[in-house]
Amino acid sequence: MHERKNFDLAAMDRWLTENNVTEIECLVPDLTGVARGKILPREKFSTERAMRLPEAVLGVTVTGESPEGHEGYDRVMGFTDKDMVLLPDPVTLRLVPWAVDPTAQVIMDCVGHDGKLIDFAPRNVLRRVTDLYKDLGWTPIVAPELEFYLLARNTDPDLPLTPPVGRSGRKETSRQLYSIDAVNEFDPLFEDIYDYCEIMGLELDTLIHEFGAGQMEINFLHDEPMVLADKAFFFKRTLREVAMRHDMYATFMAKPMEHEPGSAMHIHQSVIDTKTCQNIFSKPDGEASPLFYHYIAGLQKYLPAAMALLAPYVNSYRRIVRNGAAPINIEWGYDNRTVGIRVPISDPSARRLENRVVGADANPYLAMAVTLACGYLGIKEKLKPTEVTTGSAYAHDYQLPRGLSEALRELEDATALHEVLGKNFIDVYLAVKETEHDEFMRVISPWEREHLLMHV
Repeated sequence: MHERKNFDLAAMDRWLTENNVTEIECLVPDLTGVARGKILPREKFSTERAMRLPEAVLGVTVTGESPEGHEGYDRVMGFTDKDMVLLPDPVTLRLVPWAVDPTAQVIMDCVGHDGKLIDFAPRNVLRRVTDLYKDLGWTPIVAPELEFYLLARNTDPDLPLTPPVGRSGRKETSRQLYSIDAVNEFDPLFEDIYDYCEIMGLELDTLIHEFGAGQMEINFLHDEPMVLADKAFFFKRTLREVAMRHDMYATFMAKPMEHEPGSAMHIHQSVIDTKTCQNIFSKPDGEASPLFYHYIAGLQKYLPAAMALLAPYVNSYRRIVRNGAAPINIEWGYDNRTVGIRVPISDPSARRLENRVVGADANPYLAMAVTLACGYLGIKEKLKPTEVTTGSAYAHDYQLPRGLSEALRELEDATALHEVLGKNFIDVYLAVKETEHDEFMRVISPWEREHLLMHV
């Protein structure tokens, strides 16, 4: 791994002073995308610059458990519960708009005592992949579309989730795709979201109402992957906070409600030549380049093995069902929303493709890293895509794993992805997800009690 770049820390101190900041939230995205870290007084943050956390915080399940008895995990983590050093990335410094006292938040980079990046930290996995593009003289560009549900407060996990009550005093009972009035039902909440995001510099693009009752989508302006992954990380945290302040929940679960469609994080992606700023997916005459087709073919070949990162929970696979507004295979097509890999209609300079497989529950750093890894491998291996799909891809067979256990086995066998993403990361990730899956399998669901208790 490359060593961490040096940034202007003096400018960071000036910004903290100008904004009268008294506390700093030092954030570390773990494998699940959860924000971990510490809250420091301004004086301590500015004096010490760095802080320490156990490396193990990067390798815990979404329930906070650590894997036991996994050879790869033990090889990477060791048995001494050692510390890592956390260094602030000043470009991520932002105010916390909802804090009572002036408070800042900053994402910390995970570094070993030797100064090298911890290679299984999600931001560093994304760095590793984008550095491969950099070595070729290229810069990936992405633009995520992030779906989510607004929900009525529900403190009992045994009860089904329901849409929230809007300004009219009523809940949505029908699907309101692209309805302006349905969005306006939650105007006070969205006004706060836009205000907070403006303070944080998150540069939201458009807001729409999606298919589901209470389901919305936020689009981000395109930029480099790390910039957008950081913004998605901040946005998730911000939205959940704002929703609770309006007596609601907001969730990025892939499938929170039984009879409603799932939530995705569609990722638009292209690649530009860093020197010329030309889109490498287009030839000078405007036609699609061979690199464009290699990239598509890389997604087709490796997305099934990448599913454990793009659909990281048992719940994620409840979204991947036929005719459920989510792809079930890795077919590709032009302006076709039934396929896994969609090519929007665009000018040659904006030629791009959209990975529609990713769930909203995916860690944005890992989702962007692995989808770029798939395209990179397609280019390096000069792969050729299948014939373009012109009809409904829902009529085709399933080509993606149907559950987390199957997805983990495919990732375990995908040695080419191991090399691009890093063997240490793969070993830790597999151990964490296998532990999560084992924990889930010990839970007896209401469906089993209802249909099996008295009938089998």
